[in-house]
Amino acid sequence: MSTNAGSAQSPFNPDHHRVERVLCFAAHPDDIDFGAAGTIAAWTDAGVQVSYCIMTDGDAGGFDPAQREAIVALRNQEQRRAAALVGVSDIHYLHQLDGYLEPSHEVMKGVVKLIREIRPDVVLSMHPERNWNRIQKSHPDHLAVGESVTRAVYPAVENPFAYPELAESGLEAYKLPWLWLYAGPEDRENHFVDVTGQVDRKLAAIHVHTSQHPDREAMDRTVRGMMLDLGRRAGLSEGGSAESFHVVAINGSDTIAGF
Repeated sequence: MSTNAGSAQSPFNPDHHRVERVLCFAAHPDDIDFGAAGTIAAWTDAGVQVSYCIMTDGDAGGFDPAQREAIVALRNQEQRRAAALVGVSDIHYLHQLDGYLEPSHEVMKGVVKLIREIRPDVVLSMHPERNWNRIQKSHPDHLAVGESVTRAVYPAVENPFAYPELAESGLEAYKLPWLWLYAGPEDRENHFVDVTGQVDRKLAAIHVHTSQHPDREAMDRTVRGMMLDLGRRAGLSEGGSAESFHVVAINGSDTIAGF
């Protein structure tokens, strides 16, 4: 179930806008699980094909110095296991350095390439704007994901003359319908998804990332509390949990080319 709430109304209506393929972008393994695993579980349960693109290998993550040499392989395994719990098996990496991610043309070209390959109905990405109320949501790599993806979806993805080597290789320009942004400022949120029935699967996916979250009880408490608060803001019944997004219509029935 999706519900529109907040100060601005989402242009997305789940009763009228069909979603069959989704491509999700994140900076590090575990970002998607915190931001949207409940929504993703609901999508895959409904038969939606969901793919992930993790831009870095998470090589600067973790707490144990003894894990340095194995951390990339470990986090890759964690992400694959977590993704499987919410019905996702298609995972891509851009192999950028953790902590050094920038909205470069190398990164944007990788984003354009993947979007044109998958041709999703929804691109789901971290938000390009900083969240001053909870700065942890706004790791510089998170902001770089949001900026890279936002620049890529318009105009490069739909412009056949942007990165022309992609079109020459057979990857034709594509008009993306929807961009859903997560982990952004609260005042940008305009769309809530009821994930009350997916809370346990979301937490199970987060639990897989043991290299990043040694205090499981504190993490559970925090995530459950946040989801309940979002449920209240979304107008759900008592005890309902939600995830929130800033939904942007990129191409729709009233879109005019160029503006």
